[in-house]
Amino acid sequence: MAFLAAESLSEQIARHIGEQIITGELVEGERIQELRIAKDLNVSRGSVREALLILERSYLIKIYPRRGAMVSELSVQQIKSLFEAGTLMLGAMVHRTSEAWRQPDSERMNQLIQDLSLQVKVGDIEKFYDSVFEFLQSTHTLVGNTYLRDIFDNLLPAFRRSYFLTLNTSRRELQEAFDLFKPVIDAILIRKGEQAAVFMEEFCRHLRNLVLDSLARMKQIELAWAQRSRRGK
Repeated sequence: MAFLAAESLSEQIARHIGEQIITGELVEGERIQELRIAKDLNVSRGSVREALLILERSYLIKIYPRRGAMVSELSVQQIKSLFEAGTLMLGAMVHRTSEAWRQPDSERMNQLIQDLSLQVKVGDIEKFYDSVFEFLQSTHTLVGNTYLRDIFDNLLPAFRRSYFLTLNTSRRELQEAFDLFKPVIDAILIRKGEQAAVFMEEFCRHLRNLVLDSLARMKQIELAWAQRSRRGK
């Protein structure tokens, strides 16, 4: 693991563990073993504990008294709750962005649309959604609301974990996502904040439905493997 000077040690450890959870290397219900992580990364257990608190704020793990930390469950209700809260937050963010952008920001938004169009053509689903959420994160200075910024930063890992499930969806569905997100940018650029928020809601609904479909398929596969394992005993 390469550490970055711009982040504290605990933040870097949290990022390292968080990526394992987001990509599915660590699965729901799996216990996070402080001692093993401290040994593997050659860091103190205190730094690992601080990292776990960061991960809990990001909804990637749950810390239980006397049981330790475990990877959070990824359930239908949690996905629905995540997108319900996230849609309200993102709507407010794009509404405020439409009021506050300046000329350099418009150039960046036009470049974003070009980049997203290319990612659709090559079928790079992960990069597509990463680009969308990186752009939204970059609007913090325009939004100028520290509470929205903190909420977004805490929810972003959970969003990334959710849309990582969609990596096997079709290019047609990715094109549909592009067709729903482009009007968000178009509305921002003509300073129609309410329209931007409505379009953002439609985009989030599409992504939520893709995530729920992918989650259902994943649960079916897990169930099939569990049944096969029981028959083989």
